[in-house]
Amino acid sequence: MGAETPNQYGVILVTAASQTEAEAIAQSLVTNHLAACVSLMPIQSVYTWQSKVCQEQEWQLVIKTNLELFPKLEAHIRSIHSYEVPEIIALPILMGSKPYLQWISEQTAGD
Repeated sequence: MGAETPNQYGVILVTAASQTEAEAIAQSLVTNHLAACVSLMPIQSVYTWQSKVCQEQEWQLVIKTNLELFPKLEAHIRSIHSYEVPEIIALPILMGSKPYLQWISEQTAGD
């Protein structure tokens, strides 16, 4: 697994109900080598849930990882997330700095 194939790396987007939950998910993913880095930011979301339009403050997690880990990462997030149907979507990195992609590879290699 080298940095020669950037599309094996990606950004996973996840929203959380609170800063505390977002931080807990981020810490867990990085500690378990499922993510190299997680950036967190407050957002305002408008969405439909159970036939009702909702508008809520949420926290956006931007997770940098090796996309080969997506099944494990998704299962891990679903096991600790408070939402019944959490947002967990992957966007491939089409191009990236070779040293940065190598760093993602090293951080997600596990023990």
